[in-house]
Parts: sequence; C-alpha cells; structure tokens
Amino acid sequence: MMKQLSVYKIFIGVALYAVISTPNLGFAADRQFKVMLFTKTAGWHHQSLIEGVTAMRRMAEKHHFDLDWHEDANHFSEESLAKYDAVVFLLTTGDVLNETQQQALRGFIQSGKGFVGVHSASDTEKDWPWYTKLVGRTFKIHPLIQTAKMAVLQRSFPGLERMPDSLLWTDEWYDFGPENVEGLNYLLSVDESSYDTKSDWGDKKGDGMGSFHPVAWYHEFDGGRSFYTSLGHLPAVYKNELFLDHLFGGVYWAATGKAKNTQ
Repeated sequence: MMKQLSVYKIFIGVALYAVISTPNLGFAADRQFKVMLFTKTAGWHHQSLIEGVTAMRRMAEKHHFDLDWHEDANHFSEESLAKYDAVVFLLTTGDVLNETQQQALRGFIQSGKGFVGVHSASDTEKDWPWYTKLVGRTFKIHPLIQTAKMAVLQRSFPGLERMPDSLLWTDEWYDFGPENVEGLNYLLSVDESSYDTKSDWGDKKGDGMGSFHPVAWYHEFDGGRSFYTSLGHLPAVYKNELFLDHLFGGVYWAATGKAKNTQ
C-alpha cells in the first residue's frame, strides 16, 4: 500500500511539472491588439460613462483584446502610447490634453495607429485644429433626446452586418458643423423629418443639418485611422447589441486597419 502511494505521489508530481513547464498552448494567448480607453472630461459629464466603461471592458473580453482605462492625461506620452494600437475617446469633453500630450497623440496617429471617438468626443479639443480634423466634424448643438429614423449608408464596414437598413433609434442627435477635412466616409445618417430638430439654448439655436445628417463616419488621416460615432448618449445603449457591434467594428478597424470598406 505504501509503495502504491509513493508511486501515486511521483505521478502527480510529474504531471504538475509538465503543466507548469509546458509552453503556452493557447489558454492565455496574447490578445489580438491593445487599446487605451480615455474618459477625461473638462465639461459636461455624461451619466452613461460608467455603463460605457463596463461595456468596453466586456467587449475586450468577448473579442479578446487588451484594454487599459485611463482618465489621467499624463498617459499621453510617446513612451506610454507606443504599446497601444488605438485610443478610444469615450464621452470626453472640453480641453483634456496639454500641448505636450497633444503632440504625443499626433505622433501616435502619424505612426499608423488608430483613433475612436464616441459621442462627445466631437465636443472635445474644439480649439485644436488637428484634432478637429482627426474627428472629422465638430459638435454644435442638439435638441432634446428623441426617437428618430436612422439609416445604414455603408453595409460593408465592420460592425454593421446585422443592423437593418433603417430602424428607429433613440439618442441625442448632434448637429455638426461643416467637414473639417476631406475624405470622410459616412456610415449612418438620421432622417430629420422623423424628429423635432429645433434646439434653443438661449444664446445658441439650431434646426438640424438639412437633407443629409450624418451620425457616424470613418477616414484615414495623417498616416493613421479615425472612426467616429455620435451615438452613445443614453446608458441603455451600452447594452444594445447593434450599437456594441457598431462600436466594436470601429475599434477593430482603427486598431488593425482590417476589413475596411473598399467600395
């Protein structure tokens, strides 16, 4: 009996050594890319921020990529950004980067990396011309939250495979100024006849954008890639699978450059 027990212990020991010493077989393989999630606000603070961060963390697990969340702009340095493939500005507002940090972001994009802007990212760094070109268009004003008819413009861009050609969507519909840069590729638009476009903020008023009102787009810029969606105001949207597919499509393209629409 003692001899059998000793043999059993030796067998267990050998097995444990084999598990510990065996090279990585894919159980914890390297993630496919690495993203910085940035949520600093210097203006309006969205209540959906917590839901947005939670959704991004779940997205990273579902799609097997690394995600670091920061609100400290000191992470915008050449050394820190070098380990990332894309940065996501989620619900950022106002002037969030100093000049040194701005130059780090610019160098990051120029090195061939990607940017993703969500909702109020277009209401961020509005006095920095390079950033406004990176995002593509700048937020002006919005009416009250309403349900409206939204349409898909480019089916072949990643993340839009399951979204219907048109659908009712409830969000905060941003009005934008003119294009800040040429070459924007539009993905989604909203039908202004389906909601009340009038906005009145006292010293500022708005009435939509006319016959064409884009709400999401992408483009290549200054050596890198940029994706922007104005959706994402409400906390509930961060549990909507169609929105999460749309957002991941932008993250995936920005980080990898793959599956870009070639039409």
